[in-house]
Amino acid sequence: MEDATSTNPQSLGFTDKLKSWLSWSWTYICAVWFAMVLTMIYVLRSPLKLQDTLTSASVFLNTLTPKFYVALTGTSSLISGLILIFEWWYFRKYGTSFIEQVSVSHLRPLLGGVESSSTTGLFSSVNGEAEPRPSVSECKVWRNPLNLFRGAEYSRYTWVTGKEPLTYYDMNLSAQDHQTFFTGDTQQIKAEDTVMQKAWRERNPQARIRAAYQAIEMNHELHAHSGKSQIKFLIQCAAAYVLLAEEEATTITEAERLFKQALRSGKREQRVQDPVTSLRPLTLNINLLVYIKRRLAMCARKLGRIKEAVKMMRDLMKEFPLLGMLNIHENLLEALLELQAYADVQAVLAKYDDISLPKSATICYTSALLKARAVSEKFSPEAASRRGLSTAEMNAVEAIHRAVEFNPHVPKYLLEMKSLILPPEHILKRGDSEAVAYAFFHLQHWKRAEGALNLLHCTWEGTFRIIPYPLEKGHLFYPYPGCTETADRELLPTFHEVSVYPKKELPFFILFTAGLCSFTAMLAMLTHQFPELMGVFVKAFFSTLFTPLGFFADKMESFMPSSFWHQLTRI
Repeated sequence: MEDATSTNPQSLGFTDKLKSWLSWSWTYICAVWFAMVLTMIYVLRSPLKLQDTLTSASVFLNTLTPKFYVALTGTSSLISGLILIFEWWYFRKYGTSFIEQVSVSHLRPLLGGVESSSTTGLFSSVNGEAEPRPSVSECKVWRNPLNLFRGAEYSRYTWVTGKEPLTYYDMNLSAQDHQTFFTGDTQQIKAEDTVMQKAWRERNPQARIRAAYQAIEMNHELHAHSGKSQIKFLIQCAAAYVLLAEEEATTITEAERLFKQALRSGKREQRVQDPVTSLRPLTLNINLLVYIKRRLAMCARKLGRIKEAVKMMRDLMKEFPLLGMLNIHENLLEALLELQAYADVQAVLAKYDDISLPKSATICYTSALLKARAVSEKFSPEAASRRGLSTAEMNAVEAIHRAVEFNPHVPKYLLEMKSLILPPEHILKRGDSEAVAYAFFHLQHWKRAEGALNLLHCTWEGTFRIIPYPLEKGHLFYPYPGCTETADRELLPTFHEVSVYPKKELPFFILFTAGLCSFTAMLAMLTHQFPELMGVFVKAFFSTLFTPLGFFADKMESFMPSSFWHQLTRI
């Protein structure tokens, strides 16, 4: 058994070498085989009577009427047109060519082709085997940590422009989040508990607001009831105030007042005790509490009380350190950048810009901004091309390349190549929705750093030379997900032109079938309109085409006459 296992790797290595040699030599074998076939056809031209066959074929073609050629070219145009329509539909739905996919999947293995090596690299294990790509989280939709207020910001945009900044898909995701996060801790479900659940599910904003007021009124009516009912309705009352702050408040000041009212409702709840469970104090739903405090910090940031907002965010992160998935640090980074506290920004990045933590455009581009800020004021492309890049400039360029590889859409908005819109309530990491959300809040910080946008403009496109095929491989991150375009179209409004990267190039077979369809249709029309002229043209074309073949046949005849082959066959 030991001998067998020891010789097995050698046999496998010989087999792999043999397969690779056959794959490499297949092209040359096909060329030799094709040359041999042509030689045999020429040698056997007399026994096979090829000359007589060609003569009879030419006579038959000369006797055909122009209607036949019109029917032939028209049928070819129709078939190629049907193939073109099918290829275009398949490409729009699946992002690839059907013919190309069938060729790669079925014909290439038969011809000895090997699998593409683009799957290895970043996700290769120590022994060289490719690790699975992170397909589950590629197109996961995340809550936008800096999402705006519906009543005070999104609705005002609708009043001014008449356009809806949020899609139904985006709002439906928010409703699901609210139903999941803002549910009370008690396990007993009553009919009254469905008031706010129904409010979150309502599609009409006015219906949601009416349901929230209904929950508050029911809470006031049951204020004198027993402890457990009061606790449940205090939870629903706090959620009702949250809904009113998000939906009904038309100013940030009014929204802040309602959030404070929601927080007071939660504090009142903490003073209520459950008589059934030995006077055990029940606390407000943690998700609801964190949400209220975070929105209060965002209100303070929007109202200009930035230091107060920073303190509230730091306290919130210290009080709930395990809720890192809520990305409160991104709110903190934006507020610190507004204060121009770059040392504090660097300290936050040192904690969250870790290889084991999920990245975001805020993390990558803020890191690039800090490094670019250190050299951008004196940066000159002409001087850099003459003397080369310094160490600090090289670090800044590499940071920009890293950020652009993570989300290549952001520079289009920072450099104002595309117009900004209001960010959605949910984003797709590495997608256009995340780029819109980042640029909406951070464009001012890039403009404040003198020369930073100029450095970004000069260097960001160099990332695409490092990664020419981003769908197949990555450099610092996993390959760019191909599903971002579809998800972004669901998250972003229809009046926004979604940024697509990498730009999908039309497959060769679509271009080929389009050209073939157009060419054959043109031939059919010309043959129908000018039959005699097209007949002359076709004869001239074929005579010109077969002239080199005739010259080659004459040379072969002079070198090896047909009588020689007759005598050879008799022997």
